[in-house]
Amino acid sequence: MESTGSVGEAPGGPRVLVVGGGIAGLGAAQRLCGHSAFPHLRVLEATARAGGRIRSERRFGGVVEVGAHWIHGPSRGNPVFQLAAEYGLLGEKELSEENQLVETGGHVGLPSVSYASSGASVSLQLVAEMATLFYGLIDQTREFLHAAETPVPSVGEYLKKEIGRHVAGWTEDAETRKLKLAVLNSFFNLECCVSGTHSMDLVALAPFGEYTVLPGLDCTFSKGYQGLTNCMMAALPEDTVVFEKPVKTIHWNGSFQEAAFPGETFPVSVECEDGDRFPAHHVIVTVPLGFLKEHLDTFFDPPLPAEKAEAIRKIGFGTNNKIFLEFEEPFWEPDCQLIQLVWEDTSPLEDAAPELQDAWFRKLIGFVVLPAFASVHVLCGFIAGLESEFMETLSDEEVLLCLTQVLRRVTGNPRLPAPKSVLRSRWHSAPYTRGSYSYVAVGSTGGDLDLLAQPLPADGTGAQLFTPELRGAVASFPAHWWMRVSRFPARWWMRVSHFPARWWMRVSRFPGC
Repeated sequence: MESTGSVGEAPGGPRVLVVGGGIAGLGAAQRLCGHSAFPHLRVLEATARAGGRIRSERRFGGVVEVGAHWIHGPSRGNPVFQLAAEYGLLGEKELSEENQLVETGGHVGLPSVSYASSGASVSLQLVAEMATLFYGLIDQTREFLHAAETPVPSVGEYLKKEIGRHVAGWTEDAETRKLKLAVLNSFFNLECCVSGTHSMDLVALAPFGEYTVLPGLDCTFSKGYQGLTNCMMAALPEDTVVFEKPVKTIHWNGSFQEAAFPGETFPVSVECEDGDRFPAHHVIVTVPLGFLKEHLDTFFDPPLPAEKAEAIRKIGFGTNNKIFLEFEEPFWEPDCQLIQLVWEDTSPLEDAAPELQDAWFRKLIGFVVLPAFASVHVLCGFIAGLESEFMETLSDEEVLLCLTQVLRRVTGNPRLPAPKSVLRSRWHSAPYTRGSYSYVAVGSTGGDLDLLAQPLPADGTGAQLFTPELRGAVASFPAHWWMRVSRFPARWWMRVSHFPARWWMRVSRFPGC
């Protein structure tokens, strides 16, 4: 955005502020620090750490990813992969040409075992049959990108309509048909994690095809994803990032003077919650969309133009959380990688909405088996939507007790030992995040994302303010330069690999988290 006030240049060049120290903010700062025109640069980070939704913690005898987890589609077209390779954070296997050429189609792999709520195992052949149907329909949803009109507004409605058509042709007995629908419902829950939404009925059908699937087998950072942001931090001049400095209001479109800069006039003044003010000529805003949604009315003074404010309201921003369970001994087979949970009384064709306190755990898609740390064995569960947000309100003891009962039920073993401990993310409760990642909701388009990234004013003159979850730049750079600021392609930064799959706009399907 740009103010209409006069633009003074502080001695030595313009003063630039980046609001937010996640990977987008660090990427913008890193790029700007390499440019001689911007020696006066500060990154204001609200918390005590950099990285945003990239958060690695040392637990269970190793490193676990509370936020971003995988590099999806690790190949030459993936900016995160490029950065990780540049910093030497990946092994020979991940860097191999063979690994980079594997085509996954962007779909999550099949489970190693599928447990039903009755305590029996579901046939993996039946699971594979339903996966083929479901992912085939997901692929069809991408075909409406350039269609003049869509048959229904949302991805969820399209999937259910097509599934209903297939169900009409099923010839199995009633119990088998019921089980098939329950397995499909589990895939719907998985897709909610992938898209970061409560329901696929909220995800717009037409823009769904904009997500790009890159080749390459998903890979992880052996020493933690945060190693990437640590390297980016290390590349910045000392004291560039100011921690525990949450911003209250960005005052723009004015002429501000500060005692520390006598005779200077600044078009932007960034007011922090502690009362400190930072004058600036340019501001790059990289805060999460969830935070912007909650603080839209007070974060910008004057308010954003109506079209930008409306885009912020329309674009979806959901919650996807992880629940880590530590076990003394594994109850799963040594080669098990993914455990699926299937609730036999559910169906994607029925709109049952039980009370959250009674059924939140039914949204859990299952568990990924993490590599064993010494003698420690850990499962990582994924859960999205309102159920995920409700889970955050519970105590660790309540979550541990509930999931112990769930696992005993689905395995058919009432004496299954309870997990030793639990660790979980709480991205919706995080005050400066308020969720996990964005999706293109019904009523919005990919163009809304592009609109938010455009500087104001549109003619590119004067001082500028850029919004939001950003890919921003500054006026002196050519048009579309912002696409490279944090070295992520357009709209891609939105899912710096946060949870199972299509995130990253499909830069690979299975979580960054």
